[in-house]
Amino acid sequence: MNERVGPFGTNIPIKIYGLSEKSVTITFGTSIENDLLDLITDFNRVLLRNPFSGLITTVPAYTTLTVFFDPLTVMLSDLPGVSGFEKVSAHLNQIAQTEREKSKTTANEVLIPVYYGGDFGRDLLTVARTNNLSEAEVIDIHTAGQYTVFMIGFVPGFAYMGGMDTRLSTPRKAVPNAKIPAGSVGIAGNQTGIYPMETPGGWQIIGKTPLKMFDVNRSQPSLLQGGDKVTFKAIDLNEFNAYVEICV
Repeated sequence: MNERVGPFGTNIPIKIYGLSEKSVTITFGTSIENDLLDLITDFNRVLLRNPFSGLITTVPAYTTLTVFFDPLTVMLSDLPGVSGFEKVSAHLNQIAQTEREKSKTTANEVLIPVYYGGDFGRDLLTVARTNNLSEAEVIDIHTAGQYTVFMIGFVPGFAYMGGMDTRLSTPRKAVPNAKIPAGSVGIAGNQTGIYPMETPGGWQIIGKTPLKMFDVNRSQPSLLQGGDKVTFKAIDLNEFNAYVEICV
């Protein structure tokens, strides 16, 4: 494991460790925070603008950035080090010592319509009872917040969002459901998220959006991207059906 203190002159220590012979992971911290997301985003931006020979892709997450590369190309490069890990780490540590290039673009703000409760949100009552709230209060609190997309994972287009009011914090289900419908809006711990396609899942489902969260026919298949700011809007069944007709 390799460690350096202060990427871009910050006081946040980073750790670099080998994930496989084709990838390394940089750990920036242990907690889900907007400042950490900004640091990971900025580091990723600088790396992609200054790639090393053999870089394939990067995958940002809550507290980490994983870097995938071609081992043969890296070994044939003039990067310092004996192993592929040493060579890639040398480049990453060099990136960490450069001047930070903070994003000048504002985050995308996305409004997600949701029909809460009923057959679309069978766990709304569970969330309410767990937190000593009414179902209406759960909806009010959920729609009052603004959420940050910290990472896309689990399945393509699944956005993990932080910033949820702790009054709604509810544990995952002890036994996951075999099928969660596409568009289902759920809560797990202190996160909220949306299932982009039908999959098994253990999140507490409180509603459903009629929007297509992932569509391979779009130029950008995933509706949400890391760093996006999301708010939810409660809609009734007629509005839900109207959205469905438009989205088909």
